[in-house]
Amino acid sequence: MSETYAGRAAALDAADELAKYRELFTLDDTVYLDGNSLGALPRHVPARLQEVLTREWGELRIRSWEESGWWTAPERIGDRIAPLVGAGPGQIVVGDSTSVNVFKAVVAASRLAAQGRDEILVDATTFPTDGYIAGSAARLTGHRIVPVAPADVPAALGPRTAVVLLNHVDYRTGRLHDLPALTAAVRAAGGLAVWDLCHSAGALPVGLDEHGVDLAVGCTYKYLNGGPGSPAYLYVAERHQAAFDSPLPGWTSHADPFAMTPGYAPAEGSVRGRVGTPDILSMLALEASLDVWDGVEVTAVRAKSLALTDFFLECVAAYVPPGRVTSVTPAAHAERGSQVALRCEDTERVMRALVERGVVGDLRRPDVLRFGITPLYVGFADAERAARILADVLEG
Repeated sequence: MSETYAGRAAALDAADELAKYRELFTLDDTVYLDGNSLGALPRHVPARLQEVLTREWGELRIRSWEESGWWTAPERIGDRIAPLVGAGPGQIVVGDSTSVNVFKAVVAASRLAAQGRDEILVDATTFPTDGYIAGSAARLTGHRIVPVAPADVPAALGPRTAVVLLNHVDYRTGRLHDLPALTAAVRAAGGLAVWDLCHSAGALPVGLDEHGVDLAVGCTYKYLNGGPGSPAYLYVAERHQAAFDSPLPGWTSHADPFAMTPGYAPAEGSVRGRVGTPDILSMLALEASLDVWDGVEVTAVRAKSLALTDFFLECVAAYVPPGRVTSVTPAAHAERGSQVALRCEDTERVMRALVERGVVGDLRRPDVLRFGITPLYVGFADAERAARILADVLEG
């Protein structure tokens, strides 16, 4: 049976139009299925960083803020991310961490909401930090936190709803939530929709402008391959920018930052989302990493992602002894992100054994194995090999 699936995998890889992009990454013989935690290194990034270190910092020094474009990097790189999440130019600024940007977005959205609206609905299944940050934002603004499952959001909306904070893809299960429908419901109820795109940007179409999202945040070190701790980004829809009131006004978001005046006057546009001095080394590494997306259509990435996750699940069902794992990732394409999550006993032992045998995924306690599918460098042969080794580990 393994020969049958291995043959199918080889045929699928041979027909894959995205297979050529694998050569752009630094990869070894490992099956790397943890790109939903940290993306692989694009091959050309070290040379770009060396140039930044030796010439821009080493020779030009302070002149690089202007001559090397350091000062405008947050907006410039934001405009490069924009097409990957369906946003027009001038609406995304890069900088700070996802957590900091969640705080900015939730507090600013609370300030944008109509008077009398004092509830912040937060995804009850969200990544923990989002919940922590939303709770802090609620305490700061005098709002009330209402935890709610994404599917229950429409029923929970009401005249007191100010903001709804949701994850596009559930980090544990890989479930894809209905961004268009939920955003429409939130806006129809008079609230503002804030989306966390950490597990969707670079893996599937998002459509921020098309679907009327108000604000969004996301990281860049997963499917965008920006590197460990690479800066996150903040999207503020153009219609909100004039009234966007950041809870973290910094000197670089000032209308005239070098005037150094004691009074704060916000800059126009996405620049309002900036806070302090940009983290140039990691930011320029991210900018170079985004080169691998040149010529890539996100719709093609999504098509391959679904085909890969289908094939991986099929191989798991064929190879793994019955009853040893259960998929908690939705079977329906419309409800699936770009990862497969399998419920399994003794996950820590199983994942250690997988890593020892060259299959790198990760786990979420107490009982979920996660396998991230990054279509630019994961192939069908990788999926087949991972399923086969998983079966061997479980049988052993």
